[in-house]
Amino acid sequence: MTRSRDAVSMPLVVGVLGLGLGAGLVVVGGRVMLSRQAALARRRIGKPLGENALDADRIWRRGNEGDPVELLVLGDSIAAGLGAQRRKDTLGARIAKGLARRTRRPVRLRTAAVVGAESSVLEAQLDGLPDDYRPEVAVVVTGGNDVTHRVPVATSVRHLEAAIRRLRARGAGVVVGTCPDLGALRPVPQPLRTLGSRLSRQLADAQAEAAERAGARAVSLRHAVGPFFVTQPDEMFSLDRFHPSALGYRRTAEALLPAVVGALEERAAVSRR
Repeated sequence: MTRSRDAVSMPLVVGVLGLGLGAGLVVVGGRVMLSRQAALARRRIGKPLGENALDADRIWRRGNEGDPVELLVLGDSIAAGLGAQRRKDTLGARIAKGLARRTRRPVRLRTAAVVGAESSVLEAQLDGLPDDYRPEVAVVVTGGNDVTHRVPVATSVRHLEAAIRRLRARGAGVVVGTCPDLGALRPVPQPLRTLGSRLSRQLADAQAEAAERAGARAVSLRHAVGPFFVTQPDEMFSLDRFHPSALGYRRTAEALLPAVVGALEERAAVSRR
């Protein structure tokens, strides 16, 4: 799979500073300071994980009875599971295993997420699926790269909503994990971190509204798992201190799982009518 730009390249100063200037939040002196802080963040983070997530696509819990649940995961590096050292610890695998336990059915995971993807790439991820593929439930996690690459909220949300509607047209229940709080990234100095936090929260709120309009369920990752990343950074982040660790993905999957089960059950109920 071809990998696009990764958020660990940290063009955060471009996105955050550009939006900040548009709102009249900083002056020339502040711009210089934020530029230096972004350079510092890039040095601190680097790219120790490379740009490829582990391939976790397979049928999980084959010993369960019944046909496999078709689970699709779309989005960015978090959705792809970058940072996990074992495929069973990726976000998709964690959700698949949890879903298999809850449904007592095997789960076939398909990951279309791409490291570094913005919300605009969701269309290409869907285009790459076989025409006859019909996921029963889909999980979408995106937004961090939209913030760091200065994508307007309205543009980002438009792409997300279009992807949800396409998934719904395929018959899938859809769950959206909204943009994580970039304020949890300790390698990013202040006040750059605060600006990133504000912008990511704005996007997350808009994503939740778009998900509801399009018939999806939204899970606020900032509320559900954000506090863990703030209070336990050494355990929740991977080597680059930017992407989740195995524990970070476990917590994130646990936060998403109830909505995933609910979306699957709702889909089944509609099919029985």
